[in-house]
Amino acid sequence: METVKNGVASTASDKNLDSMRLWLAQKIETSLPKTLTLDRTPQTIKLIQERYQLARQHAKISIAPADEKQFFEDLLDEILGFGPLERILSDEDVTEVMVNRADLVYIEKKGRLTESGVTFVDDAHVERVIRKIIEPLGRFVGRDSPLVDARLPDGSRVNAVVSPCAIDGPNITIRKFSRNPFGIQDLINFGSINEDMAKFLEACVKAKLNIVVSGGTGSGKTTLLNVLSSFIPDGDRIVTIEDAAELSLLQRHVVRLETKKPSKVGDSEVTIRDLVINSLRMRPERIVVGECRGGEALDMLQAMNTGHDGSLTTIHANNPRDTISRLETLVLMAGMDLPLSVVRKQIVSAVNLIVQQARLRDGSRKVTNITEITGMEGEVVVMQDIFKFDEQGETEDGKVKGEFAPGGMRPNCEERLRNYGFNLPATMFMGNRAGGLSRRMR
Repeated sequence: METVKNGVASTASDKNLDSMRLWLAQKIETSLPKTLTLDRTPQTIKLIQERYQLARQHAKISIAPADEKQFFEDLLDEILGFGPLERILSDEDVTEVMVNRADLVYIEKKGRLTESGVTFVDDAHVERVIRKIIEPLGRFVGRDSPLVDARLPDGSRVNAVVSPCAIDGPNITIRKFSRNPFGIQDLINFGSINEDMAKFLEACVKAKLNIVVSGGTGSGKTTLLNVLSSFIPDGDRIVTIEDAAELSLLQRHVVRLETKKPSKVGDSEVTIRDLVINSLRMRPERIVVGECRGGEALDMLQAMNTGHDGSLTTIHANNPRDTISRLETLVLMAGMDLPLSVVRKQIVSAVNLIVQQARLRDGSRKVTNITEITGMEGEVVVMQDIFKFDEQGETEDGKVKGEFAPGGMRPNCEERLRNYGFNLPATMFMGNRAGGLSRRMR
């Protein structure tokens, strides 16, 4: 077995196969025509194979026949894909990939985190993959701009951090999305919601209620937002606004907007807030913001309060009550010197429904609350649970037990739903429970 260092062939063990393959990949890439489209076409693969054989002969590299086929496949992944990550990204069961450092890569499968066994050659190898992800999007990462958000061609979300912010070496976090976007029936099959909740949410979206999906990191907010967006009628003009485009709407009348990060030091930036403000000039009937995480929350609330009913967004919060506090904080981040009471009234006037999504300790994702904002009493926002997940312990194999139950209170928005043709039965909200079990949250 021989390997190459600085272009010189030498004997080495199997541990150096990765280094050898990376060296060859870089050598071949420099020899490929600049106009070549790096897709896995038969013509491109044939050209790479020819350059591969020439490079091997020139460097006097020999590879064991048993390793030859896999070596070339991995070489194609290095040139045409994302190197060591390509194999795990193609695994449909993997939902998240976390590169902590060059020699430590975790994956999430069926809600469980495990080490993948995949490794990179060194930190430079990780940075090479980061560049392959972000450069087609016109984004930049380096010491002066060490944080970057991006997306893969299939829409999967990517975050990368390099030195000096990444202490142990560059890292990558990839949130994968299904090639075929989930529908509402998928969420029912997964046990994330039940049929009554699904019918209610569909009615609320079609009746143009403003909805905030809240939850923690990795709880499934974006997936749920995508499903809710699918209920928007085809005739409505939809403007989606995201940091890195993830939503996959099937309607035709959709305009997708994405933030612009600096492509080099000193370059201009277009933020979520800039896009929200601009979207109001685009005659939207629905505004869908991938996530409110700053001052854009104020502009979103103003849009909801000025005729853009049926808008949707997500926010990081642990429960519906925290969602109100979080929105208050984000509005104040806009830099406007507004009294808290005014901000709170804006929220109550704008937001109709909070849908709380959670990732439970067994890895399952569920809608734990569908909560309606009903008004204010004094300075307190009044809310009521329309549906809630009642947890009932664990099974022997560690799965969380529980059931979805109505809150026992008919929603205040019921008349609006009827005006849009949705006559939902009272039993949907009362179930088998007595009215005394209903509760209002203050």
